[in-house]
Amino acid sequence: MGPQPVAIVGVGSALRHINAAGPSAGGHRHSQREREDGVGIWNRYMERFVDQAVPASAPGVTQPAQDWRQRLLRHATSGRGRSLAIVALVLAIAAGAWFWRFGRGPEVAAVAVTRGTAVEIVYATGAVEPVRWAKVASLLRDRIVDICYCEGKAVAKGDFLVRLDDKEQRAQLEELRAREDYAKREMERVSHLLGRGAATTQAYERVSMDLRQIQALISVQMEKLADYTITAPMDGVVLRRDGEVGEIAEPGQILFRIGAPRPLQVVAEVNEEDIPRIAIGQSALLRNDAFAGRRLEGTVREVTPMGDAVSKTYRIRIALPDDTPLIAGMSVEANVVTRQKTGVLLVPADAVQGTSVFVVDGSRARRRQVELGIRGTRAVEVVSGVAEGERVASPAPADLADGARVRVVEPAR
Repeated sequence: MGPQPVAIVGVGSALRHINAAGPSAGGHRHSQREREDGVGIWNRYMERFVDQAVPASAPGVTQPAQDWRQRLLRHATSGRGRSLAIVALVLAIAAGAWFWRFGRGPEVAAVAVTRGTAVEIVYATGAVEPVRWAKVASLLRDRIVDICYCEGKAVAKGDFLVRLDDKEQRAQLEELRAREDYAKREMERVSHLLGRGAATTQAYERVSMDLRQIQALISVQMEKLADYTITAPMDGVVLRRDGEVGEIAEPGQILFRIGAPRPLQVVAEVNEEDIPRIAIGQSALLRNDAFAGRRLEGTVREVTPMGDAVSKTYRIRIALPDDTPLIAGMSVEANVVTRQKTGVLLVPADAVQGTSVFVVDGSRARRRQVELGIRGTRAVEVVSGVAEGERVASPAPADLADGARVRVVEPAR
């Protein structure tokens, strides 16, 4: 049995007292009494240490062992014995510290090879949208004078949504209608004169053409005036309103979003290097922070044939079931399952270094070449190279050598 912690403290105290006998920082020597105190502490410690190693009165202790005990005690408490013991103690402490720091090897978590389902996925991000919906935008730049406060309410095609300031356009329309009245009266007068032979056919055709021109301008002005009143383009529910009375509506500015609340879909973007693995009908696992603990699923419904050369992405549409808790406008992360195999050997993804893993064998780590299959984000399929139940280092240190000594610890949960 080794020395107890209190005995180690005693050694430290004895060393301090013995060393205090040497020169101090001020060039003076400590008192003889301090030295004697240190020697006494050392001798008592060594007596205790020798007694623990060879008890004086333990059953079965022979006379030769007792004689050896006495010689050991005399040597340890002598001046020369104390010096040798101190050097040996310092060396032992240094050797123990080196072994604790370097000799035991790095800590590694050992994870057992298990059987399970290997899944290959393609990651995408997108947003939830209705399958049928429309963005209602302004075609003109003018001030909003009236708007429908009907978010969340059902509207029919043609229902009023927004009216822009159209006073100037209405004034122009009134002017054109006044000119139309005058042209009609002038045409009646010329027609009456033509019947009496007092006007020519050319004069009649001229006033007739003027009337038709004014009427055409009235039609154009009425079309312009219609653009100042924005109506619902379809039956549905007002999903969102972006505009207030008094604001200036810009051309192309979206003021309303109208659509059917069900069915919903996810419109997501996929990197071009992953799009060859996407196919219609594949299942997708969805994640949203509002429903972090729920399993959300969908099915790939459409893949856009042409991608975006600037962002290097392709658009896909994922159909959602009618009972989905997702709401239009939510952002989601999608993992499209492109391949899936059940009952295969799995190791953690961070245990794989290239095409090898480190198998933990007792206190040693052995590099093992493996054949890999489906690579997932958390687990990787191993086709051959390891057996079920073997333990691998996870994560495997980058500088770990084949056959290196390691300290096995429990993996983090």
